[in-house]
Amino acid sequence: MTTRARPSTPCQAEEPEIWFAETPAGVEYAKELCGDCPFRTICLEGALERREPWGVWGGELFHDGRVIPRKRPRGRPRKHPIPA
Repeated sequence: MTTRARPSTPCQAEEPEIWFAETPAGVEYAKELCGDCPFRTICLEGALERREPWGVWGGELFHDGRVIPRKRPRGRPRKHPIPA
C-alpha cells in the first residue's frame, strides 16, 4: 500500500524560527515564503482574531496583536544619515 504525500505549506516545511525572525531581512524572507500559500488568508484572519503578539502570519508581520509594515533593526536609530 502506498501513501500519497500531502504537499506541505511553507510553515510546515521550514523551521519555526523563520516566522519569528529577529532581523528585518529575516522577516521579509518569511513574508515572501507566505506569498503562494493557499492558506494565507485563513492564517492571517486567525492571527488577527487571536491577536497574535508577534511573528509573521499570513504574510504579514505582527507586533502586539496588530499588523505592522516592517521590523526596525535593533538599536537606536541614527541621528544623522550616512552620507552616500
